[in-house]
Amino acid sequence: MRILITGANRGIGAGLKAELTGRGHVVTGTHRGAESADMWSLDVADASSVANLERLLDGAALECLVCNAGVYLDKGMAFGDLTAEVWAETLAVNVTGVALTVQACLPALRRAEAGRIAIISSKMGSDALAPGGSYVYRASKAAALNIGRNLAADLKGNGIAVQIFHPGWVQTDMGGAGADLSLDEATRELATRIEEIDLARTGAFLSYDGAEIPF
Repeated sequence: MRILITGANRGIGAGLKAELTGRGHVVTGTHRGAESADMWSLDVADASSVANLERLLDGAALECLVCNAGVYLDKGMAFGDLTAEVWAETLAVNVTGVALTVQACLPALRRAEAGRIAIISSKMGSDALAPGGSYVYRASKAAALNIGRNLAADLKGNGIAVQIFHPGWVQTDMGGAGADLSLDEATRELATRIEEIDLARTGAFLSYDGAEIPF
């Protein structure tokens, strides 16, 4: 497959890029830094930057888009300390960024025989699993889940499958050293889930290990 992964310069994105490349896929990553052969410059919260994806894809087919870029700016913040800026930046990256990226890549996904979209959300976006705290991050991941569910319904007729994933609590800069999963373990499992995306389970909200997560 030809795969595009947003936010692939570190953490889960970098791990997925390495794992999927090792499995023989042609993988391009994005980040906000300088452009290279296998890493494109992209700010998912900037409409003009995302619009440039069409030029970079250059009429080619794209078999898989992985919307991974995200931020967790309110980690550890009390509800009363949340600012409009934290809300705005988080929603711009985690929600608008997903929508803009999918929009820009849809022509290339339609050119593929069986396009697929993987949205990296979190079980923290589940309404059924809401113990409090992390209001901004939870809201943004709930919105990303909702985008994925609606895309699955709208794109099924185009042969494009969509799944939404919880990557686990992973030992990255975002997850912290005390997280449950090593980066290698999480990305190995996630890579398999991405390879398995198909229309039969389009719209599914799955954990890294394939278990279904309640909405």
